[in-house]
Amino acid sequence: MDICVVLPEECISRIISFTSPRDACRSSVVSPAFKSAADSDAVWEIFLPSDYQQIISGSSSTTTTLVSLSKKDLYFYLCDNHLLVNNGTLSFSLNKESGKKCYMFGARRLSIAWGDEPRYWTWTDQRLLPEFRFVEVAELKYVFWLDVKGQVETKILSSKTNYVAYLVFKFANSRHGFESRPIELSVYPEGSESETRRKKKVVLDPSRNSLPRPYQRRGDGWMEIEMGEFFNEHGDDGVVVCSLFDFDGFRTKGGLIVEGIEIRPKNY
Repeated sequence: MDICVVLPEECISRIISFTSPRDACRSSVVSPAFKSAADSDAVWEIFLPSDYQQIISGSSSTTTTLVSLSKKDLYFYLCDNHLLVNNGTLSFSLNKESGKKCYMFGARRLSIAWGDEPRYWTWTDQRLLPEFRFVEVAELKYVFWLDVKGQVETKILSSKTNYVAYLVFKFANSRHGFESRPIELSVYPEGSESETRRKKKVVLDPSRNSLPRPYQRRGDGWMEIEMGEFFNEHGDDGVVVCSLFDFDGFRTKGGLIVEGIEIRPKNY
C-alpha cells in the first residue's frame, strides 16, 4: 500500500521533520508526493535555528531577498554562504549535515594586546581581494608579548553540541619568531583557574621539511589550527574564551596575519 495515499502530506512532512536534512533530501527522491512533503517549509523550518529570523534581521546582507526564499533554499544558502552580522565583525553559517550554528569572529571582534598600536599591529583592508569575509584583518609587525583572545557567549551557539575553535591565519612574506618557540593555544570557561585549563603548545611555523604541519590549509586561501574544544549543553554556560598566547622577553615575533577565530561543530 502506498503510504502517500494513506497519510496526508502534512503527516509525512511532520514525520520527515524528525529526521535530518540529509534524510529529508533522500526522502525527496522517493516519489513526487514525498518530494512535495520533504521540500515543504514545514520540514525545513524545523532544521533552521529557532532564532534564524533574528540573526537574518541583524545582517548586513539583503534581508528582503533572504526572507523571500523557501525555507529549504534559505537553509542551503546559510550553509554555503557566510552571513555578516554585528556590524560586519561576526559571520554566521550553518553546518550542512546537522544544521548546527557556526560562527567566525573577525579580528576586529577579538581582544588583541597592543592591537591599537600601529608600530605593533596594522590593520589591512581586504575589500580589493577577490575573496574576503571581513573588511579588515590584523597583521603583527612585532611584539614580545603575543596575546589574542576571542570571547564566545554560549547562548548564541547550538545546544548539546561539541564545538571546536580554530585560529584562522596566514603568514606575511616576512615573518619571524614562530619557527622554533611554541605558542600556547587554549579554550576555557571565562573565570576558570589557569591550572585547570587545557593548553596545547605548537610551533606554528616549523621548518619546511617538518611533517605533519600543525595547521590545515582552507579552501579560502587561509590556514587554520585547532585551539581546543568545548561542549555547549544548554547555552547557559556563560562565556568561553579562545586564547593564543606567548611571551618571550628575548625575541620578538612578527608576520602573523589574523583573520579571526572560527567556532564550528566537531566532525566525528
